[in-house]
Amino acid sequence: MNIILLPQNTSSTAFIDDKTSVMHLKQVLKVTLGDTVKVGIENGHLGTAVVSNIYDSSIELSQIHCTIAPPAKLPLTVILAIPRPKVLRRLFLDMTAMGAQHIILVNSYRSEKSYWQTPFLTQLDNYIHEGLQQACDTVSPTVSLKKRLKPFVEDELPALIAGKQAILAHPYTNEQFTQVWDNALPHVLVIGAEGGWIDYEVELFKTAGCQAAHIGNRILRTENAVSVLCGHALLTSQ
Repeated sequence: MNIILLPQNTSSTAFIDDKTSVMHLKQVLKVTLGDTVKVGIENGHLGTAVVSNIYDSSIELSQIHCTIAPPAKLPLTVILAIPRPKVLRRLFLDMTAMGAQHIILVNSYRSEKSYWQTPFLTQLDNYIHEGLQQACDTVSPTVSLKKRLKPFVEDELPALIAGKQAILAHPYTNEQFTQVWDNALPHVLVIGAEGGWIDYEVELFKTAGCQAAHIGNRILRTENAVSVLCGHALLTSQ
């Protein structure tokens, strides 16, 4: 946690009462009265605030002064087959921290139907909040849930990828990811769940305009593939 993210309507003072932030301020930063901490206003600017009161379960900040623009989002959309619920937090935190602009969760053959009923899906905003605080950002990515893959790919994907380079991560293809990547274009990355995409899904995405490419001869977990692919987008955007 590298900033404390404050609500959008924050003006000159704010009360921090969520357990994670209070614990971080008290136990990690070990703040005392008068200390200056880094803050950001949701969908606004970055800056600083002064610790004006410390209570048992909350902290009051005052003299909030935010004038620094947040980092620009990457021109990146991630289409991700809904993964195991236990990795949702880590995936959304990482994609947010690396600057993905849009995140779309889709169904896939290898995604269990029960994944769509997990209570973890109701916590996505919290995971994004963590990612923003990690990256010193204030602007959340947009998130969409698409439970029917074929209608999404056939009816929505062609318009979504127009003017962009859409790359489907797939280990069983001849094209290498770093060789096909075009720095001049915005990108759409299509990443499967554990076990990847089945052949039917690969052809479905390719017909819609996606290019299949591999990232090496090792089969990675979903969270590792997300880190590698989004990390590449982050590095090449500099």
